[in-house]
Amino acid sequence: MQAQKEILRRLIQPLVEGLGFEYLGLEYAAHRAAATVRIYIDGEGGIKLSDCELVSRQVSGVLDVEDPIRGAYTLEVSSPGFDRPLFTLAHYRRFAGSRARLRLVRPLNGRHTFTGTLIGVDGDDVLLACDDAQWRLPFGSLERGRLVADEPPRKRARSK
Repeated sequence: MQAQKEILRRLIQPLVEGLGFEYLGLEYAAHRAAATVRIYIDGEGGIKLSDCELVSRQVSGVLDVEDPIRGAYTLEVSSPGFDRPLFTLAHYRRFAGSRARLRLVRPLNGRHTFTGTLIGVDGDDVLLACDDAQWRLPFGSLERGRLVADEPPRKRARSK
């Protein structure tokens, strides 16, 4: 599954960025009937439906030509929204101070899910204040992370 996501990222990221949008990441899920490819994009002034349509048409064309997915698939292009997914260490760093829900691949102290305030990043670890404690969660052990939608994210300037 990781290999498939990397193949898709290599095809899609340059295309999205070439269209002038920020590529945030993608989710890929293979199902019996059809796979789902969900791409998240952002832009300086936010994302409009017409932006998602443009990216969808361009990505669809590339996927049709390159044919990296066996069988049928559904392509979705979305803005991140308030419950923005976090894909990279830079995303965790950028949204330090925001509330997030993180899910681990394997449990840590009997827990898979942690909800708290992102403190930041230290090396390859995500720091999270949760349940009156500070947790150091290795980035490689995260299955997924999302900002908690009950409050708008505290957007920080992007670092390059």
